[in-house]
Amino acid sequence: MRHLMSPLDLSVAETNELLSLAGDIEKHPEKYAHACDGKKLATCFYEPSTRTRLSFEAAMLNLGGSVLGFHSADSSSAAKGESVSDTIRVISCYADICAIRHPKEGAALVASQKSGIPVINAGDGGHQHPTQTLTDLLTIYNLKGHFDHLKIGLCGDLKFGRTVHSLINALIRYPDIEFVLVSPEELRVPSYIRTDVLEANHVPYREMEKLEDAIGDLDILYMTRVQRERFFNEEDYVRMKDFYILDKEKMRLAKPDMLVLHPLPRVNEISIEVDDDPRAVYFKQAKYGVYVRMALILTLLGINLNKL
Repeated sequence: MRHLMSPLDLSVAETNELLSLAGDIEKHPEKYAHACDGKKLATCFYEPSTRTRLSFEAAMLNLGGSVLGFHSADSSSAAKGESVSDTIRVISCYADICAIRHPKEGAALVASQKSGIPVINAGDGGHQHPTQTLTDLLTIYNLKGHFDHLKIGLCGDLKFGRTVHSLINALIRYPDIEFVLVSPEELRVPSYIRTDVLEANHVPYREMEKLEDAIGDLDILYMTRVQRERFFNEEDYVRMKDFYILDKEKMRLAKPDMLVLHPLPRVNEISIEVDDDPRAVYFKQAKYGVYVRMALILTLLGINLNKL
């Protein structure tokens, strides 16, 4: 039995195989329509989510399975004080696989250690978000055709942004990757990412504060929102929330083939006027998330249609 806590739980070869499976699912959905008949996915979401929760549910339904779970801590026994360990032990009696999102770092790992079924980390605090990373990788691969020799700009909340942390960890395993980290001083990427991940693996990076100074050299621009739920006080959030706004004027400075990604939800860090730009692919990105999660469910459940 395998779990997915981090993108690094999958080797490069396994990641590429998973993305290949997701691509086949996109091309031949009918082939997989009954792959999970009789299987149940539990979605245990202790904090709000739209895309991640619904894409997991859509993925399982597309595979012919069914879904059960809860969408907030208040609607579960966590409101009564039940621990994550006890919850997952109970869920293991009802479902075949579980996707869990929790505001505390490491909660998904605790669940996996007590679980009798595969557990997928659907986001744990400001730590990791591996299925979003797999979605990002599929988007880049489908639209760029490769992962190597790319200059990738990460812009916004790089301190608390779990999608950013996961993506950096995943991409450093490919050759000739360079990062441009665009953020205000208060929201810079954590020091452990700089020292233990980027510098330890000799990955070139630059830290900048102005998006206008960085955008012209980028192959990928990964925008993130400033996350209100990660701030300890409202004043800091209000001061930082409008620090970056990507608009048509800034897009004129970018390469004709640069791609703009965003894990969503968007607040106001990307102007709606950018949505019609063919380089804006964040809604395609959301669609790719269903195919990736379908592939992941099949992989963790050990279902290989080619061997049936």
